[in-house]
Amino acid sequence: MRTVIQRVREARVEVKGNTVGAIGSGLLILLAVGREDTTKDCDCLASKVAHLRIFSDDQGQMNLSLMEVHGAALVVSQFTLWGDCRKGRRPSFVRAAPPDHARALYERFVSALRETGLTVATGRFQEMMEVHLVNDGPVTLLLDTEKEF
Repeated sequence: MRTVIQRVREARVEVKGNTVGAIGSGLLILLAVGREDTTKDCDCLASKVAHLRIFSDDQGQMNLSLMEVHGAALVVSQFTLWGDCRKGRRPSFVRAAPPDHARALYERFVSALRETGLTVATGRFQEMMEVHLVNDGPVTLLLDTEKEF
């Protein structure tokens, strides 16, 4: 699994002009499922995201997690994170999971985050979405369960 996580002051997702998911302060999580990913990847990544210390403490140091600041998460499916642009000019998505497998693991990731007690909003799987956000920092990190980066 691959994610781009962004610390946000607020974020929302719209589908066909309607807001389908929105949060205040917290994390926008763009999530991509790979062909080889399992439920174990979902659970490990959800725990990592929930406990990653990227929010500022009273001294301005990144020492607090999403759980500690009582923030929310907005999870948006983004298979294009598996796009391989190393060869040619058109990305290859052969390492991205097929839709049925990806949907099941996307939903498992969302459930695993909710099981931590966090408030979790979502986009809509396999829909064209508009993502609106106000970055906080900005703080943007890449996570990969295969530890490629």
